[in-house]
Amino acid sequence: MSERKRIYLCLAHMSEAGLEQKYIKEAFDTNWVVPLGPNVNGFEKDLEEFVGEGKRVVALSAGTAAVHLGLLAAGVGPGDDVLVQSFTFCASTHPITYLGATPVMIDSEPDTWNMDPELLEEAIKDRIAKTGKTPKAIVPVALYGMPYKADRIMEIANKYGIPVVEDAAEGFGSKYKGRVLGTFGKYGVLSFNGNKMITTSGGGALITEDEDHWREIMMYATQYRESYPYYQHEKIGYNYRMSNICAGIGRGQMTVVDQHLEHHKHVQKMYEELLANVPGIHVHSQPATGEYDSNYWLCTITIDPEVKIKGQENAYKTIVKGAVGGAAGVIHIAESATTDCQPNDNVEALRVLMDQAQIEARPLWKPMHKQPCYKGVPAYLNGVSENMFKIGMCLPAGPYVSDDDVKYIVETIKASIL
Repeated sequence: MSERKRIYLCLAHMSEAGLEQKYIKEAFDTNWVVPLGPNVNGFEKDLEEFVGEGKRVVALSAGTAAVHLGLLAAGVGPGDDVLVQSFTFCASTHPITYLGATPVMIDSEPDTWNMDPELLEEAIKDRIAKTGKTPKAIVPVALYGMPYKADRIMEIANKYGIPVVEDAAEGFGSKYKGRVLGTFGKYGVLSFNGNKMITTSGGGALITEDEDHWREIMMYATQYRESYPYYQHEKIGYNYRMSNICAGIGRGQMTVVDQHLEHHKHVQKMYEELLANVPGIHVHSQPATGEYDSNYWLCTITIDPEVKIKGQENAYKTIVKGAVGGAAGVIHIAESATTDCQPNDNVEALRVLMDQAQIEARPLWKPMHKQPCYKGVPAYLNGVSENMFKIGMCLPAGPYVSDDDVKYIVETIKASIL
C-alpha cells in the first residue's frame, strides 16, 4: 500500500483552463517581463471589479509592501503610535517599525479573534493621555479570513480622526455586512502569497480610496520618480511594483476565485459537522448574526486543556530542526525547545501526530506582544489572543483538500485522543 499523499494547509491551485500559463506566455512573447505591463494593468482592473465600491488598486510585490505603503501614505513616521492587532502574522506589525513608529498592540475579542473595538478605544484614550498625540493609524486584521467588526472600528477611527489601514491579506473575498474587506478604511491590504486564496506566486495589492490616493501610492511604489528625462527623486520611494509575469498568474487566478471561496466554505462546513460531537474539540466558526461572510482561508479548531493526546508526554522534548509553517530553508535553529508562551502540550502532540500522518497542521499565530522582537512595546490586553494561541490549531482548507481528505483528517484527530 502506497504512502498517503501529504495534505497541505492551502496549496496553490491553478485554473483548469491553464489561463495562468497563457498570460505568462504573452508576457514572454511580448518581452513584458518587468514590473509593469498589460498583465499588471489587467490584474488591477480585475481586482477593482472584484472589491467594488469605486476603489482603485495598486498591484505590488508583496502584502507586506502594501502594509508599508498604506502606513506611509497615511502619514506614519518616526515617533508615531500605530494601533495594530496583536493576534496576527508579523507582516501586519513589521512595516510599522520600518517607518520608525511604535506598534501599539491591541488584543482580540473572543468571537472573531480579531481586534477588540472596546480595547481599541481604551488604547486611543490612554495613548493620547500619555503621549499628548493621537495615534497615526489603526491596523485591524482579518485573522484566517474572519471579518473584523469593521463598522465599529471605523466608527471609533472616525471619532478620533485616525486613518484605518485594513490588513485583509488573509481575508481576500471575505465580507462584512455584504461589503468586501479592505474597502472600509482609507487603505486595504491584499496578499497573493503562494498559500493564499489566490496566488501570484508572491505579491500583494493596496486598495486605495480614489484616483488621487492611487496616484500617490503608484509614485511611492515606483521609487517616486518625477517626470523628467532623467531620474529625479523628490521623495524616497520603493521598488514595490508587481512583475508582469506574476500579474499574469493573478489574471488566471481571478477566473477561479469564486470556486476557491466556495471550496473553503465547504471544507469549513464539513469540519463543523464531522467534529461536532467530538468532546473537547471545537471548530471556530463565524458569529451567526448574518453580518459575517468569512472566506475561511484556514479552518481552525481549539482543544480543551483537559483533552489527552497520544504522545503528549513527549511534547517539546526535542528542538525542531526543520521549518514548520512554510519557512523551508530560512529557519534559525533555536537554542531551546520551549518559550514562555507556546501551545499546550496536547496541541503540540496532535500537531506531531498529524505531521506523521501526512497532514500539515499549524499552531495559530503567536501574538505579537509575546514576540521577543516586540518586548516592551505598549499593549492593551484581555488574555484572548494568548489563550487562543495555547489551545488553537489550523487545519487544511485549500482547493486541493478533498472531502476524503477532510474525513481522514477528522479520523486522525479522533484516533489521537486518549
